[in-house]
Amino acid sequence: MSDKVMIGLIQAANDVHGDEPVEVHKQKAIEKHISYIREAKAKSAQIICLQEIFYGPYFCAEQTPKWYEASEEVPNGPTVRIFQDLAKELEVVIILPIYEREGIATYYNTAAVIDADGSYLGKYRKNHIPHVHAGDQGYGFWEKYYFKPGNLGYQVFDTAYAKVGVYICYDRHFPEGARLLGLKGAEIVFNPSATVAGTSEYLWKLEQPAHAVANGYYIAAINRVGFEAPWNMGEFYGQSYLADPRGNFVAMASRDRDEVIVGEMDKKLIREVRDAWQFYRDRRPETYQEMTALLP
Repeated sequence: MSDKVMIGLIQAANDVHGDEPVEVHKQKAIEKHISYIREAKAKSAQIICLQEIFYGPYFCAEQTPKWYEASEEVPNGPTVRIFQDLAKELEVVIILPIYEREGIATYYNTAAVIDADGSYLGKYRKNHIPHVHAGDQGYGFWEKYYFKPGNLGYQVFDTAYAKVGVYICYDRHFPEGARLLGLKGAEIVFNPSATVAGTSEYLWKLEQPAHAVANGYYIAAINRVGFEAPWNMGEFYGQSYLADPRGNFVAMASRDRDEVIVGEMDKKLIREVRDAWQFYRDRRPETYQEMTALLP
């Protein structure tokens, strides 16, 4: 396995008005993202990640049962199968953020991990679920209406090209899971997101490079772009990026355009940084018991 791995990140606007049927959203977005994955492959990408719940708008701006229709079983739903075939054809790993339904009516914000031979490696379910008011019109990040908190822990997936961890959007504010992914061997952590301008934009370029430095791995952060009607709750500000274990930005997308960016990940740098900054060696887990206590 080569030390050099090409990482592809896709950020895109949602092109369909929120009042349109769910199936229209899914069809248009899937077609669009298939073309962008092919573009990323043409740019030599080997691991490609899409944005949070890529096949529609950020519907959590409202609380409407309509959007439950967007959910699918993972891995047995049609969208995962489509992208398994694509991954096998192109020999790329795909991180596929999707709205998951388990059983009759249990829902999760999930990312499926598909290996370069098209095999399904597993899934990560978003652990930290926000429920935040975001404007005078009653819109917000009403995710507890749509998603249960994840129950699969913090997994690392051994793909054809690298050991991959996944965090989803709001998870990025919590260093505990980011550390666990590093302890489990992640060489790169992907954070597919849907986040709008405001306080979040300042933190966007601060928190995740800090995770990369603290844990000695690469971070790939993906955000969508534009405004989404009818909510128009804020501008999704793009700026998807790849950051290295020293906190440097390897590649960054624009703020307001659909874009496919590709950056190089170097596993040799991971080893160099971890040898120089021995944060794992100098941990004191025996002093951290209070981290898991329900303190105020």
